[in-house]
Amino acid sequence: MFKLKIISLIIFIFSYQYLFAQEKKIEIISASSLDKDELVYPDANILKGSINEQVHLRHDEMDIFSNNAIFFQKKNKFIAVGDVLLKQGDSLELKCDSLNYNGNIKKIFSYGKVSLINNVTKLKSNELFYDRDKNIASFFSGGNIIDSLTTIQSEKGDYLLDIDKYKFRNDIIITNPDYTIESESLDYVIGQEKTYFLDSTKIIGDSYEITCKKGFYNGKLLKGYFLDNAKVLMKNRIIKGDSIFFDDKIKYASATKQISIFDRNEKLRILGEFAEIFEEKDSAIVTLNPMAINTTETDSLFISADTLYSVGNRKNRIIKGLNNVKFFKKNLSGKSDYIFIDENKGLTRLMRKELGDRALQIMSQEQINQINPIIWDGYNQISGDEIILKENIKENKLDSLIVTNNGFIIEKDTIDNSNYNQIKGIKIFGKFIKGKIRNLKVDQNAEIIYHMYNDE
Repeated sequence: MFKLKIISLIIFIFSYQYLFAQEKKIEIISASSLDKDELVYPDANILKGSINEQVHLRHDEMDIFSNNAIFFQKKNKFIAVGDVLLKQGDSLELKCDSLNYNGNIKKIFSYGKVSLINNVTKLKSNELFYDRDKNIASFFSGGNIIDSLTTIQSEKGDYLLDIDKYKFRNDIIITNPDYTIESESLDYVIGQEKTYFLDSTKIIGDSYEITCKKGFYNGKLLKGYFLDNAKVLMKNRIIKGDSIFFDDKIKYASATKQISIFDRNEKLRILGEFAEIFEEKDSAIVTLNPMAINTTETDSLFISADTLYSVGNRKNRIIKGLNNVKFFKKNLSGKSDYIFIDENKGLTRLMRKELGDRALQIMSQEQINQINPIIWDGYNQISGDEIILKENIKENKLDSLIVTNNGFIIEKDTIDNSNYNQIKGIKIFGKFIKGKIRNLKVDQNAEIIYHMYNDE
């Protein structure tokens, strides 16, 4: 008996819900005339408006106005035709040429010059599908959205009205006075100008261009974070990395992991694991395994250090390397604590860390020589407190060198490779001829160890 009561209660609840759902019928609020044509529209009422009054239908707090309507009362459906206007709540309004509505499943198909307005956002399309239960509007053959100063076009899209978000797909173009975005798939948050990229994307601003496959961009703040083949073009620099942060307002970018900064004018490429770029200062800082590659028509210079700086434009470029500096180019290599390159003056300075008074007291000259900057040219090893390389700027090749203090030269003996000739002095001057060090001159306190051989 108890089970029978439970079953009866369940049947009653479902029956009540079904009857309640069935009670939500489409209502005719007003129409100028009502007609029937069983041959063309079986079981339908043909509702017509007049010059002074449109057909007015209502369903579940939604009002539809049109010039004419075909109303299938038993099926709880209708077709509205001519100057159709749909209103729902205080903020949603839809206009179109014609509209099909199924009241049982609460789905709308609208056609011809469709315009959906929700608060300040306007969506235009030739066809639009709207699911009232999910509160999602979709278009499949091209749409145009206006959000304040931003206009968005795409082939397909879904508008999630509950969270004010669009999901666009295929041939997307976002136009704003400050930027343009081209993409194949993205999400856009209404009113906030926040864009989330899900496929190949390009952002074009006044002084930059960004490409990626995934990322985020805030159109109000003009900043974003980009992943997957991310690349930023700022002036003459091309920046690549596994991830890139960009802020257009302060003209700043940072890149992380497998980064590359390429200066198209200077043919200078800097590699590393982390970089910061300051466009207005025309500078870049690279840390974590940095390497600079400066390519010319005749040679390439490679520099590695714990930290690399590139500062200034083409005419006034300064390159700095800090700690564990190593460099090599054709016929020449070297190492030092610091490197300073002034491209405008054609000067390269190799320096060691400054030694304190205590270190100078306890370290021998031999120990100091071991930490001094060193260069090699295949036959000569030259070291000193500081080494200055001078370049012939016009010919773009090394011209001379100067060792400012504690100069020391080791030269492989030309007869016996197991022997080395040694020269030391306060200063050393050298000349480069055909890319090799020649005509070395040792000045002040010169000492020499030179291997002599007889005929035997």
